[in-house]
Amino acid sequence: MLAVLSVEIRKLNRSLALLLAAVAPALIAIFAFAMMLRSKQPSEWDMWIGSGLAIWAYFLMPMCVTALTALIAQMEHAPRSWDHLRALPVPRWTLYASKAICVIGLVLVMSAAVLGMTVGAVVLGGMVKPEVAAVGRLELAGYAWTLIRIAVAAVLMIAIQFWTAIRFASFVPGLVLGIGGAFFAVVATSAKEGVFMPWQMPVNILATEAWRVQTALTLGGGLGLVVLAAAVIHLARREG
Repeated sequence: MLAVLSVEIRKLNRSLALLLAAVAPALIAIFAFAMMLRSKQPSEWDMWIGSGLAIWAYFLMPMCVTALTALIAQMEHAPRSWDHLRALPVPRWTLYASKAICVIGLVLVMSAAVLGMTVGAVVLGGMVKPEVAAVGRLELAGYAWTLIRIAVAAVLMIAIQFWTAIRFASFVPGLVLGIGGAFFAVVATSAKEGVFMPWQMPVNILATEAWRVQTALTLGGGLGLVVLAAAVIHLARREG
C-alpha cells in the first residue's frame, strides 16, 4: 500500500492537481486582501477568517473536489492505463485506495493553505493600510479545528465524486455531478432537507444550529467512510 501510495504522490507532482491546490486558497487570500483595501474601519479577525472559511466550505471546496477527482481519474483514463495497473502484482484495492487518500490529503493541504494564506493576506493588508488592520485575538487553533471538521464533513461528497470520476472514462459525468450538486446545495441552503445533501455538509459545520453540525459530521464523515470503502471495493472488482 505504501509503495502504491508513493507512486501516486509522484504522479501528482507531474499533474495540474498541485497547481489547483495552490491557486484555489490563493483566490480566497486575494479576496480578503482586496476587501481590506476597500474597508474604511478595522474588523475582527473572526470576521476575516470566518469569511474565508465560509467561501471555502460553501463554494470552492465542492468545486475543487470535483476538479481534483477528475484530474486524478484522468491520469489513468486519458492514456488508458487501467489495464496495465490492474495487471501489476499488487492488490487491486490499493490502486483505488491510494488515489482516494491522495484526494483527501490534497483537500487537507488546501484547507491548511486557506487558513495560512488568509492570515497572511490580512496581515499584509494591515501593513498596507494600517487603519483597517485586524483587531481582536487570532484563534488559530480554533480555526484549524473548524477546517478539520469541514474536511471530515466533506468525506461523503469526496467519496461520491471519486466513485463517479473513476467509474466513467469521460470526465463529463463527474463534472455534471459536482456542478449540479453545488448548485442544488446553494438553492437548498435555507431548507431543512438541505442538511442531507453531501455538497452542503461542509458549510453546515459553520451553522449556529448544533443539529446541523452534528448531522454533517455523522453523515459526512461516518457515512462518507462507508461509501468510500464501498467505492474502492466496487472499483477493485470491475474488469473494465
